[in-house]
Amino acid sequence: MHQNTRKVNPEDDLGFGKQPVMKSQPVINKDGTINVKRTGLPFFNSLNSYQTMITMSWTKFWIVVLSGYMVANITFACIYVSLGTDSLDGKSGTTFFDHFMDAFFFSAQTISTVGYGHISPQGMAANCVAALESMIGLLAFALATGLLYGRFSRPTAKIRYSNNILISPYLENKRGLMFRLANVRRNILIDLEMEVLFSYNDEVNGKTERKFFPLPLERRAVSILTLNWTVVHPIDDDSPLKDFTQEDYKKAEVVFSVILKTFDDTFAQTVHSRTTYTYKDMVWNAKFKPTFDRDEDGRVVLHLENINTYEVLD
Repeated sequence: MHQNTRKVNPEDDLGFGKQPVMKSQPVINKDGTINVKRTGLPFFNSLNSYQTMITMSWTKFWIVVLSGYMVANITFACIYVSLGTDSLDGKSGTTFFDHFMDAFFFSAQTISTVGYGHISPQGMAANCVAALESMIGLLAFALATGLLYGRFSRPTAKIRYSNNILISPYLENKRGLMFRLANVRRNILIDLEMEVLFSYNDEVNGKTERKFFPLPLERRAVSILTLNWTVVHPIDDDSPLKDFTQEDYKKAEVVFSVILKTFDDTFAQTVHSRTTYTYKDMVWNAKFKPTFDRDEDGRVVLHLENINTYEVLD
């Protein structure tokens, strides 16, 4: 592999450290999450329940909420059934399953404080359980409402990046490293600033270390993102990539870390987006196809589904 003789600036690693990348496991994942496993934390601290519920996908969030709701109702239904068939007045079932379903739906009414009045608790034990359940229901629904609001109100950037990073012809008889991105949402992103960090494994005194180089970009910032943005690093004589071959990229476990900072005009806050490209995502001698055209009224149409379309050149 070509040995890069550039002087490494210790401030260029962005906090990643000198640990080499092993088995294609970069510090930042493709979706922007941090690929670091933490151990030694207390059990409840390691759960990080609030942060997990806020940042998980909507599918997982609703699965957790609905699962918690079902478990709570089934648990209280079992308690009511264990207190005896006379613990609930107004039940209509005759079999054990009917009694359980009456208890389940009574629990659903109690935990949500609806109380239709068809079934009511009888006796001190059943009334105490119903009172406890109604209190737990108030607290649980208040917590769920807070989590739901937190998920909607949290400002985030929804950026779609191209799946691949290309080595493409650039200007006259030159090459460039290119990837593409676009805003998925209808909000306006202004004052975008892009940083691309090139890192690779290198042998230093018989020890494998990680080296970092910020890549100079053709355009580091744009004022507003209306269409797509093709980020380009010219591979010239000053580029740390100029002598790297395809085999060098693989051998050195090369990673390109992408960090985007922009201002969300809707929330009036700064938001961030991250992703990574590894040597497996690289396509040589290819160029991106256009992602937009015009409709019959002359209006520009951006095709987000084509953000990664490219053609390999002869």
